[in-house]
Amino acid sequence: MNDYPNIAFKSSEGSTDIECIPLTELFSRIKKDPNHNPHQPHRISFFALLIVTEGIGVHQIDLKTYKIKKGAVLKIAKGQVHAFQDYPKYDGYLVLFTEDFVLKYFSKSSIDFISHLYNYHISDPLVENSSLTGFFLAQLTSEIESKYSYAQKEIIAKILELFLLKLEREAHKVPLETFNKKHQSLFINFKNLVENNYTKTRNVKDYAKLLNISTKHLNTIVRASTLNTAKHFIDHYVVLEIKRVIFSSTLSLKEVAFKNGFDEVTNFTKFFKKHTGVSPKHFKSSL
Repeated sequence: MNDYPNIAFKSSEGSTDIECIPLTELFSRIKKDPNHNPHQPHRISFFALLIVTEGIGVHQIDLKTYKIKKGAVLKIAKGQVHAFQDYPKYDGYLVLFTEDFVLKYFSKSSIDFISHLYNYHISDPLVENSSLTGFFLAQLTSEIESKYSYAQKEIIAKILELFLLKLEREAHKVPLETFNKKHQSLFINFKNLVENNYTKTRNVKDYAKLLNISTKHLNTIVRASTLNTAKHFIDHYVVLEIKRVIFSSTLSLKEVAFKNGFDEVTNFTKFFKKHTGVSPKHFKSSL
């Protein structure tokens, strides 16, 4: 499923990890970019929160259309495909933040609770009538614009982390609507198997065998949930775990490689660079 344009995090203010943009500014900025049409489906390589403060409209995520209005928050995860409507009749903000920002500043327990970040395929992205948005936007924009830089990123992260946790609690007040419980169950089993076995195998055939289904059927299930192949899901998870280890430990890159199931550092480097565009050494030195 590589037909959709891939959009990277790009801030007009030089930020490398988080930005809060008024939608009026966003659409004005996009008009100046002939290479990106936000009204067509595109895949993002970061996380986004679409927060509606006025008006009504629709927004498409993973080819499904959601009705939005004042008080709505749409959670869009890294890797999802989304599109704005042609002539939006609503106003608000788009909060963008990278995976590296989450891994660096959020607690692991919070990441486990904030299921939509990494489990968007089993979580509803829409939270309606949220009473939290006004306070959150005021706190976030105030801190982003603050002239005091001491612990600024840590404070911004905690404001966002708390907001996401509270959104998650609101989302769980409403039972999740599922279209195919059997497929969802198989996907969750696949996800759990990857989490428990990714250091042993990254082969789709091995996971299909463990689930007692064909590789074709496994790919059908994963595509239905994520618009991507099973191989893409496995590799993305491995990259995530590598980043987590680099962020949270003092292990050498050789030790990181072995911890994540690579026998040769050369293969580890090739794998990481293929999926991130940079070498593990460059990634670590940029932290």
